[in-house]
This record gives sequence, C-alpha cells and structure tokens, in this order.
Amino acid sequence: MTKLELGGIHHLTAVTAEAKKNVQFYTQTLGMRLIKKTVNQDDTTAYHLFYGDGVASPGADLTFFDFNTLRERRGNHTVSRTGLRVDSEETLNWWKEHLQTHGVGTSAIKPRNGQLSLDFEDFEGQRFRLVIDEQNKVVPWAKSPVPTERQIIGLGPISLAVPSLEPTEVMLTEVMNMRKVRHYPAANGMAETHAFEMGPGGPAAELHVVVDPNLSRARPGAGGVHHVAFRTPDQDTLAQWIQRVNRFGIRSSGEVERFYFTSLYFREPNGILFEIATDVPGFTADEPLETLGESLSLPPFLEGRRAQIEAGLKPLD
Repeated sequence: MTKLELGGIHHLTAVTAEAKKNVQFYTQTLGMRLIKKTVNQDDTTAYHLFYGDGVASPGADLTFFDFNTLRERRGNHTVSRTGLRVDSEETLNWWKEHLQTHGVGTSAIKPRNGQLSLDFEDFEGQRFRLVIDEQNKVVPWAKSPVPTERQIIGLGPISLAVPSLEPTEVMLTEVMNMRKVRHYPAANGMAETHAFEMGPGGPAAELHVVVDPNLSRARPGAGGVHHVAFRTPDQDTLAQWIQRVNRFGIRSSGEVERFYFTSLYFREPNGILFEIATDVPGFTADEPLETLGESLSLPPFLEGRRAQIEAGLKPLD
C-alpha cells in the first residue's frame, strides 16, 4: 500500500485589521494576484482575501481574514514566519531594492537555515522570508506591477514557533508522515531550528520548527497567522487523512466543505492550527480564470444572504 503523504504547503491564512491597505500592499507592492474576494464562512462580516499566482495554483495562496483586532503579540505556539519563493539570487537582490524603494525595511541577504534569504515585514508586522526555489517556475500574473521573472512563485517554507520540539515532532513524523531532514543549532541570534519535509520535498514542501523555551505564548491578532494548510489531491485522499487522524485519537473538525476545496482541521500538540485541504476544485469553481477576484464571490450556501453580507462589508477600493 502506498504511504499516505502530503503534497506540500496548500495555503497560509493570516490576519489583517486593515483590508483596504492589505489589498494595496499585496497586489501593488508584492505584485500578487487577488484571486478570490470572499468572506470568512464562519463570520461573514469579515473578508477572506486570497492572493496567489497568475492561475491560482495550490501552494501559492496567501490568504487573510479581515478581523477588527489588536496587533499580534509575538511568541510561541504559532506560525512565526512565512516563506515566499522566488527564482534566483538575482531576484532576491531585486526584491531588496524594490521593497526598500516602497518604504519596506529588509534584512541583509544571507544564509538562514541553509537557504539564502531576505527577511521583511508588511505594514502590520506580518513576517516573511524570501527564499530561492530552483525546482519550480513563476506562473505570472500579466497585470502585476512586478516584472514576470521577479514575481513570487508560491509559499514555503513555513516556520512554527514552539517551546518544545518533541510533541510537535511526533505529530509531524508519526501522524502526518513528514520526514525530518535537517537541524540547525541556535547561532547568530537565531533559535534552534528543525526542518521537516513532505511529499516531493524542497522549499514548497518544508516546515521549519523553531524551538525557544524562553518565549511566552503569542497573543493572536493582526500581523499574526491563523493557520497553515497542507496539500492533498482530492476528497478520496482527504478521507484517508480523516481516518488516520481519528485512528490516532486526535480531535478534529472532520470533513468541512469550503466549496473551493474540502478541508480537515486539527491542532498539533503545541496548539498551532493545521488544515489539510484538497487541490480541487479550485478557485475557478464559480468564476472564470480571467476575472478571478474582481467581484465578491460567495459559495452557494451563502448566496441567498448576499445583500445582507455585502451591506456589512467595508469597501476595498
């Protein structure tokens, strides 16, 4: 029997308190495509904004809940930094200059956890790390203000901040069938980091666990991350993951229909929310590829409430 494996990062969902400014930053400064403008299905007063590549590929989706909230207080028990992949060292240099030109501070370009990288934050303190991905190509968005060859390929690696490694490692390796591939001791101001990979490996399929027992628990808020999602091809493999999680006695959501994908939610032992999501049907399920994200999309089970939902949302323009 083939071993059940995840295909990599599916999407990451973060939190913003300023949706209008969020759209401007991610589409204009980062040059990503707004591929779906919808609402949080559990709180329809909040936008759920999806940014991605030119064709809304799984693994390229950076998403935001628009919550009226305080800023995150940083600490453990959360996703601490989101990797964004680009094609070369030359492109890293381009991004450093581009971000600084747009008033975004950056780190030096240097190796971090075995990867040449560039760190920066958005206007709410959302933390990112640009890394080089030699395995995948840019799928460009023609209307992006960022040149085709400089556009972001997708997500990964994703970094988790935890006070202790062992419980999270057991979840990743024994339950989720990830492979531990590298370890970086604490050095030069960076905490001890353990790298795990899934499926094909490479930066699109890596999770980095950063261990620092001295940090307090993070307080969720704007500039923080809500959850990280991992790829599975379809509902048949998702059903296998549901069975596997149940077999280990892990509390979970069971199957949740999100219309654009089907999901399973559960928490790893340090409290970080994980999702396993299907690659299908994708974001063209209710609008053509050419006009993705241009108008408010609602799944069929919310369509009857459209007037009420639209009245409760802030303008993004």
